[in-house]
Amino acid sequence: MLWQLLAVLLLVWSVYRWRNRRKYALGNKLARKIIALPLIGHAYTFLGTDEDRFKQFEAIGRESYETGGILAQWQGHLLYLMVTEPEIIEVILKTCLEKDDLMRMFRVLLGNGSIFAPVSIWRPRRKILAPTFSQKNLNSFVDVFARQSKVMSDQLHIATQKGPVSMWKYISTYTMDSVCETTLGINMNSQLEPELPFLQAFENCCRIDAKRICQPWLYNDTINKIFCRSAFDSYDRSKKLIWKFMDKIITSKWALLKKETSESNSEKPKDSWKTFLELLIESSAEYGNLELREETLVIVLAGTDTSAVGSGFTTLLLAKYPEVQEKVYEELQEVFGDSDRPVTHEDLPRLKYLDAVIRESLRLYPPVPLITRKIEKDVALPNGVTLVEGCSVLVSIWSVHRNPRYWGDDAEEFRPERFLDTTLKHPAAFMPFSYGPRSCLGYLYAMMSMKTAMATLVRRYRIRPGDGQTGKERIRVKFGIMLKPVNEFIVKLEPRTKGEK
Repeated sequence: MLWQLLAVLLLVWSVYRWRNRRKYALGNKLARKIIALPLIGHAYTFLGTDEDRFKQFEAIGRESYETGGILAQWQGHLLYLMVTEPEIIEVILKTCLEKDDLMRMFRVLLGNGSIFAPVSIWRPRRKILAPTFSQKNLNSFVDVFARQSKVMSDQLHIATQKGPVSMWKYISTYTMDSVCETTLGINMNSQLEPELPFLQAFENCCRIDAKRICQPWLYNDTINKIFCRSAFDSYDRSKKLIWKFMDKIITSKWALLKKETSESNSEKPKDSWKTFLELLIESSAEYGNLELREETLVIVLAGTDTSAVGSGFTTLLLAKYPEVQEKVYEELQEVFGDSDRPVTHEDLPRLKYLDAVIRESLRLYPPVPLITRKIEKDVALPNGVTLVEGCSVLVSIWSVHRNPRYWGDDAEEFRPERFLDTTLKHPAAFMPFSYGPRSCLGYLYAMMSMKTAMATLVRRYRIRPGDGQTGKERIRVKFGIMLKPVNEFIVKLEPRTKGEK
């Protein structure tokens, strides 16, 4: 009986290998230097801490430089191709719009929100969402960014009395309050209540998902539920809390809009702006509470974390490079002088050096370091390689941004001037918010939010390295969906004196 069972298993395995022979041939052609083990492939290399996991992603990226910018990584029986060559990336991201099946894990929380939605859902929704990011609307949001960054600055003044401070809590609550006011039209006041359960729930979901996607033996939902019951239950509780919060906000906002339209004085002043949620509700009668929740969740959560991570790493880099920080301060003095007036949208285009600093920070520490695509039909690449149906692509934005072929021998160095005195060798060489048709719609929103926050912060404080962070060594990072530093953005802040030069 045993030999019959073994014979059946051997037959099934043989048929599977035959049907996927092209995929295995591609994997062998682009194989990594290290061995892929039976059943788990290269997944064993991701065992360890979140920092260890990211080091492995980085190692794969560096190895891919030696093989023309593309390298095979087996996660169990799934073939992923790590890509770090902009010319290849441009073809893939413009041709392959479907997200990888692994993204279904994130759909547990976000549903079919635009970031992870199938193309059939993403395409019509993007057309509705695009007008909400018009320059006119974005300009009107700078007043919110300025007001909320002032609250952040005041809260930091209290915190700095106690020594070094972790910037994450302050920056993430700033972005949360800003996004919620511009997106939902509500005042969260999370900066005054930083232990907000909503933020904690989201961070919990990200931690759990980041660990799971590196462990193919947990990809199956049933197995994950059985062997990681504690994490599964924790994730479920966090998800329900987030959904309940969003549904409550959407329901109340929808009721308010209906009430306003039924009143004779409901029309808003011409100079007022509408929130993203209002524009979404007005843009499509087909949007029910479920669709509105999905899209507002994407805007709120993605908008909160991307801007916060970008601002956080910029803060750390300014602390490590005081000469750069002083150039930023000098530019701010030229624009604002010694005044305490808030930042306006007219000021932002004048802050060219600050813009370069933020872009260089995003280059070295992109908030989303990795993105995926699903190969649904053969794709011929410029280097002669053909991606076959059934494999997936892992675009390493981190490695693209550090590729010496496009950024020079000083690619690992923090040098903001590269965004002032040089042009990109390829448009996909810099892609902190992805690239191609599915790139982030909120790119300008995030940039304006970050510039406003950093301008407010540097005008008021001199930023110093936190304890144990002297020198200009590279910041230690960890993998958590969004890139995060190991030290939780710890710095020292010294209040500047008025008239300081």
